[in-house]
Amino acid sequence: MTQKEVMEIFSRQVGLCYKTLQQKTQEYAGDDPDRLGAFKTAAALMRCSPSQALAGMLAKHIVSLYDMCFADSESYRMDTWEEKITDSINYLLLLKAIVKEEDEHRQN
Repeated sequence: MTQKEVMEIFSRQVGLCYKTLQQKTQEYAGDDPDRLGAFKTAAALMRCSPSQALAGMLAKHIVSLYDMCFADSESYRMDTWEEKITDSINYLLLLKAIVKEEDEHRQN
């Protein structure tokens, strides 16, 4: 695969991540202006930090990807790969937002 082809995949994936984050905002944040509110609520329920709550949710996606990668006899459709990869990337981006917010609170 050429560098150009890899960059086309990257560019398409970034666009898909953006679109998915936009679509999921209403589903997960609702009327809450805090886009990270669902992770904060989960953290309160689990008695942990928002980043730990997100890590637990991300683990499900990583385990699923791991299982897909090591399934010898199973073949997955590209849309299944796309969904799992997009969700994993988006959780990492949301983790970045949580870590940034936590860091800002520590500094104040």
